[in-house]
Order: sequence, then structure tokens, then C-alpha cells
Amino acid sequence: MADILADSLNKLKIYESIGKDYCELDSTKLVKAVLQTLKENGYIKGFEEFTNGKFKKVRVALAKKINDIGAIKPRHAVSIDEYNKYEARYIPSKNFGILVVSTPKGVMSNKKAKENHLGGRLLAYVY
Repeated sequence: MADILADSLNKLKIYESIGKDYCELDSTKLVKAVLQTLKENGYIKGFEEFTNGKFKKVRVALAKKINDIGAIKPRHAVSIDEYNKYEARYIPSKNFGILVVSTPKGVMSNKKAKENHLGGRLLAYVY
């Protein structure tokens, strides 16, 4: 796998579209941080980490609220002034979805990053 985050988000989208209640993803710090952001914004119910043999996995409880989700490639660097440009590019309408941003203070939504006046790198979009 070249990009574990992109693979995990694609798996979430597929499992949401076919109506599953749970999804199992590979566990990394970045995937867990993105899942925490999705949970804070109500797109998933929750998640828990478990060990499957010698590999760590994450079981995600789906809330069936995701219309579309995906990784942003390349991971654009974004300043505070540029959020509106990327929101218009990746989110269909104002206040409808979020961008997931990696900032110096951790992974968070674009709304929270704007409130804290933080720039960072774009990781994903969800609506």
C-alpha cells in the first residue's frame, strides 16, 4: 500500500455506500487522528483499536452520514487565508462538509483550524 490514509478513507466510503455498520481499517497514528476528527464532527459514531494476529487494526462504527470522503493529493500546504479557496474546490457548498488539516497543534477540521488561526497541510475532505 502506498497511501494507507487514502486506502482507509476509500474503504470507509465503500462500506458506507453498501450500508454496513462497521468497518475495519489498518491502524496508524494518522488514521486514528483523522478518525477522531470525523468522530468530533459527527461523521462516525466511534472507533476502537484491536490486535488481529500481529497487526493492529481499528474497528469503526459507521454513522451513515458520509456522502463522499477522500484523501487530498498532493497534500497542499495551506495558510489561514487560503482555506476558502480549498473549501470551494473540495466541498460542494458552504457549511456542508469539512476539510481535515494536519496543523502544528495536531489533526483537526478546517473550522477549528480557522478558529485557532493555524495553517497546515490538507489531508482529506468529507461531506
